[in-house]
Amino acid sequence: MAVVLNPYLGFRDNAREAMTFYQSVFGGDLALSTFEDFHASEDPAEAQKIMHGMLTGDHGLVLMGADTPNRMDYTPGDNYSVSLSGDDEATLRSYWAKLIDGGMVTVPLERAPWGDVFGMCKDKFGVAWLVNIAGAQPES
Repeated sequence: MAVVLNPYLGFRDNAREAMTFYQSVFGGDLALSTFEDFHASEDPAEAQKIMHGMLTGDHGLVLMGADTPNRMDYTPGDNYSVSLSGDDEATLRSYWAKLIDGGMVTVPLERAPWGDVFGMCKDKFGVAWLVNIAGAQPES
């Protein structure tokens, strides 16, 4: 895998239900991880919420989604991001640098609890992006 581009949907407390619904529509395999699984929230109310869901559907379809943490704004209609992921570190870091030029970093590109290097930003047009580099070494 070099680089993959796919939609990432945000939900408020119903990501499990939504992703299960999309699995019934598109078929495929659904993997769900909670905030508790990755010790990603100190808020006990978020323990069983979905931190990351990935539906690998039939015909090559990939759809990701998660519950928006309580501390973050959630506005239906603005609840999507575009995810770039893969193991081509140089290419993904290059994309990151270009996306943040004139934009805003919302989560720095650094080691994440699941072991990859991950970051979030909004580009200068207001589009939200997630970048996940599998097996990457964090910048020093």
